[in-house]
Amino acid sequence: MNWLITRLADVADINPRRPSIERADDFFTSFVPMDAVDEICGEITRLEPQPYRKVKKGYTHFQEGDVIFAKITPCMQNGKHAVVHGSIDGFGFGSTEFHVVRPSKRILPEWIHFYLRRKATLDEAVKTFTGTVGQQRVPASFLENLLLPLPTLEEQRDIASRVKAQLAEVEVARRAAKAQSREILLLRSRLLKEMLGSLDGVPCKAMGDHAPTTSGTTPPRGTKRYWEPAEIPWVKTGEVAFSPITTTEEAVSQAALAECSLSLLPPKTVLVAMYGQGKTRGQSAILEVAATTNQACLAILPNDTWETEFLYYWLVASYQDLRDLSEDRGGNQANLNGALLKALKVPAPDRAQQQEVVRRIKAALHEMDALAAAGRSTLTELELLPQRLLAQAFEN
Repeated sequence: MNWLITRLADVADINPRRPSIERADDFFTSFVPMDAVDEICGEITRLEPQPYRKVKKGYTHFQEGDVIFAKITPCMQNGKHAVVHGSIDGFGFGSTEFHVVRPSKRILPEWIHFYLRRKATLDEAVKTFTGTVGQQRVPASFLENLLLPLPTLEEQRDIASRVKAQLAEVEVARRAAKAQSREILLLRSRLLKEMLGSLDGVPCKAMGDHAPTTSGTTPPRGTKRYWEPAEIPWVKTGEVAFSPITTTEEAVSQAALAECSLSLLPPKTVLVAMYGQGKTRGQSAILEVAATTNQACLAILPNDTWETEFLYYWLVASYQDLRDLSEDRGGNQANLNGALLKALKVPAPDRAQQQEVVRRIKAALHEMDALAAAGRSTLTELELLPQRLLAQAFEN
């Protein structure tokens, strides 16, 4: 038996008028900011209690059982849509960037919610965007005219219940896969610590005393001839990210190399990010091409004391120690500097020992990389599965 096809506006109110509310200004009311809607699960992660006076004007009103639908890009495409449950006294307020869909007695909120979260529905919504780039929104008319299947309430309930259970199982598996990926990353760090820790008793040397170091600069942006033609790779700290550097986002000219405080660094130079946003500070990388750097990178040139890869792995293993070292300096912003890094005491076994340590580290990391790749593949499949389940749910 084929399901009836209906307009959403015929079975639900789109952005219904707010009813008259009598409530004391200091009485707490539920509030949902955009970041309180989980885009992966399609659930409200928190209903923030706010004094009524703070939210009664200028926000979107909703009631228990309504479906809230993010109308602005990229929240809409990302899936910030949810059914309201657990609100104080059965109603609340949220971001002005939500549309509200209030189901009639003919349709379940979960049925609407799951249909709206389908990729096919979201793709159609994108086609109706209005506004300027970066501030585009889905108009209410899209929801009003959206056609969707309308089986009996019993069928809706059965299908929604099954989909909800399936999505819950997928989410459990997804979180387990993410936890496994985090464990592999931690295991890599522990492995490096253990392998390099086996060098206890080996003499340590101050890095700056036995390896030439330098830094770079940022040529004046307003001087065009320093940036055109783009001839020499120029490394920024965001590109120093525990991976070999073979290309860079920007390059400088020969004139910049000649006239600014820049050195042409040879391949196999080890770079350390002295400061930068988020996790950048303390990260390291091996330069695989001749390049220059900005002032926030310390460059450790090839030398007779340390094998390039040995020094790099030691710095990777010391990442958290470096961050802690810069945190301990106090001040408004935690940064490393050349003096701190050059004073680091680095194990300095003979070159043959270093090469053997590197060989064993590479072999162990190869196995972990295989595990990590398998984990990423599993996670990708799990992240695609909800859309497959939603698509199947509405096949008749």
